[in-house]
Amino acid sequence: MKYGLLLLFGLVAMTPAAQNPTTPQTPAAAAAAQAPAAALPGGIAGLPRYTTATGQITFFSSAPLEDIEALNGKVAAIFEMRTGELAFSMLMRDFQFKNTLMQEHFNENYAESEKYPRARFTGKLVTMPDEAQLRLGPQPVYVQGLLTIHNVKRKVRVPGTLQLRDNALVVTSKFSVAPADYKIKIPALVRNNIAKSIEISVILSCQPVAAVTASR
Repeated sequence: MKYGLLLLFGLVAMTPAAQNPTTPQTPAAAAAAQAPAAALPGGIAGLPRYTTATGQITFFSSAPLEDIEALNGKVAAIFEMRTGELAFSMLMRDFQFKNTLMQEHFNENYAESEKYPRARFTGKLVTMPDEAQLRLGPQPVYVQGLLTIHNVKRKVRVPGTLQLRDNALVVTSKFSVAPADYKIKIPALVRNNIAKSIEISVILSCQPVAAVTASR
């Protein structure tokens, strides 16, 4: 496991939302963590990694009876500027709905949040804009990797934007997810009232952090 992704789970463990114990690091993982990651073509050498514990992810589904929309503002994320690696993690119970009953149904009947508490993404940019481009405004990018929801992992490739705004790195993305792809069962009674795909919006405003060196 690469160092940047190990740091992500350390970041998640320090946030108030985290509830699961941290798995002890094996010697092999520790050795892999100290190995330098390959730089992405066009990557920006010497710039720091960026993190946030307050990223935002919303999902929206248009339905005949009532639109379904929820916001999670406790998304932990890390982006390695040099290599283009990106990872984020969130608790499913942190999604907030306007309708309390809808929120209960989401956690108990669909996401099964007690059984599958967390969703994760780990991936890498296909190409990386240079620093000058990032400071001009949002730059279109593609990221590919593994999205895990409901304990089901699937390979995804999604569009997004990247921008350096003052001291922050802003990452955005919009893509669709089909609940059926992640073995999320929709009760027959309401199946016709829920769209087959759900629109996901991601906004991560990340701050730079200094590189951590291994202690001797």
